[in-house]
Amino acid sequence: VQLQASGGGLVQSGGSLRVSCAASGFAFDYYAIGWFRQAPGKEREGVSCISSSDRSTYYADSVKGRFTIDRDDAKNTVYLQMNSLKPEDTAVYYCALGPSKWCSLFAKDMDYWGKGTQVTVSS
Repeated sequence: VQLQASGGGLVQSGGSLRVSCAASGFAFDYYAIGWFRQAPGKEREGVSCISSSDRSTYYADSVKGRFTIDRDDAKNTVYLQMNSLKPEDTAVYYCALGPSKWCSLFAKDMDYWGKGTQVTVSS
C-alpha cells in the first residue's frame, strides 16, 4: 500500500489550495480515504473523509463549508479542495487508508498513512 500526498504550499489567508492523494497497491475503489492534519505541538486530527460505495463525505466542524473532498477512482486519487484558508489551517496534511469502505475521522482507525504535505497559511 502506498499513499502519496502532494499539492501543499504557502498561501495567504483567504486563499485556496488543492491537495491530492495518489494511491496504489490496493483495491482503491473499495476503501474510504481520509485526510488528517497535524500542526506543531498538536495531535493529529481528522479533517475529512470520503467513503467508497456511496461517496458519502464527512468534515470536521472547523473546515465545514470551506473544504471539499472528492475522489477519482479511475485515477486512484483523492482530492481536498481548501478554500478560505486561515492561519489555523497551517499543518502537515496526510491522507490515510481506513479498514473498510466506511469513513472515520479518528486517526486510530486508520491502517496506512502516506507522507504528508505541508500547508502554510500566512496572515
